[in-house]
Amino acid sequence: MIKTDVIIIGAGLMGCSTALQLAKRGIKCHVLEKDNPGRHASGVNAGGLRQLNRAVAEIPLTVEASKMWKNIQTIVDDDCDVKLQGQVRVAESQADLNLLEKRESLVRKLGYHHEEMIGRDELYRLIPDLSPHCVGALISREDGFARPYHVTTAFRQKAEKLGVIFHTQSKAIHCEPIQNNWKITTSDEVFYCDILMNCAGAWANQVAKELNEPVPLKISAPMLMITARVKHFLNVVVGVASRKLSFKQMQNGTLLIGGAHMAKYNPDDESTEIDFQQLAVSAKTVIDLFPHLKNVSIVRTWAGLEAFMPDNIPVISKSKNHDNAYHAFGFSAHGFQLSPVIGCIMADLVTEGKTHLPIEPFSIKRFGNDDSAIN
Repeated sequence: MIKTDVIIIGAGLMGCSTALQLAKRGIKCHVLEKDNPGRHASGVNAGGLRQLNRAVAEIPLTVEASKMWKNIQTIVDDDCDVKLQGQVRVAESQADLNLLEKRESLVRKLGYHHEEMIGRDELYRLIPDLSPHCVGALISREDGFARPYHVTTAFRQKAEKLGVIFHTQSKAIHCEPIQNNWKITTSDEVFYCDILMNCAGAWANQVAKELNEPVPLKISAPMLMITARVKHFLNVVVGVASRKLSFKQMQNGTLLIGGAHMAKYNPDDESTEIDFQQLAVSAKTVIDLFPHLKNVSIVRTWAGLEAFMPDNIPVISKSKNHDNAYHAFGFSAHGFQLSPVIGCIMADLVTEGKTHLPIEPFSIKRFGNDDSAIN
């Protein structure tokens, strides 16, 4: 039997970030992980650090997170291979351009200025090897990317230095409220704590059900592929206004290609099966934009299990049924950028009962008690 202040279920990036921030506030934490930290979405995503084209509700959070990524060394004692040289959404037509201009106008009306339209000349100055048919782009100049597994490891190790204890291969089987505390039974131990934190990612609805507040969470497996090394030619991360693409050149010269195409997966053994027809769509998009890459070899593909919500924004909130339970999950394949600030938000909720950032749109209360999970 182990007693502690807070039990966090899930040692992905949200769980590690939350543990770190709670530890900084003097809160004793144990983190339960059914596999290994970063085994699923946190360690195998595209690593995008993106303010560009966020859901409106996420803009205040992503702007705050961007400030933290600029100083990530001071937070986790590691630079996390962060590279902040911009992200662009390329317009391939006048219709694309009109769409991006509307987006820029919306963001500015909200009082933000991180998204900026650039014309053709500036676009080709930034990306000289881009196919000549493009007409402009929307850019967020302080965006970029980092290495996901490296980041998750850095957050975990910093949390451990501050006294957080991680339990791997330790699946939370049952969560039971006992008076004002929680009893969490795992595959090999029983824990008692004052506060329960649900950061369980693709498995978060299993915890939410234990709290009698299920949500319509869906599990999907975004696919990525990586190429052989090529000569450096690209600094910014490239997306496209009317096609699915996330494209970047890593520090070692390899090209990382994503685009929100999904693998098949087996929920019983948590395995994934790559859909090469869908990956071919991503590859064609890259070749359309960068014809000189036509003969570059793909050397590896993978997919990681991720929690998606029906409105594509996360759950970041206090439980609606329990005063001493909280949720941070369902980031729908775009949570990496938000991870540092999520830790701060959850620690604020635990220690102060509130946060200065607007999280009302992310409340679990937006889903009724009759909602059930797809997975």
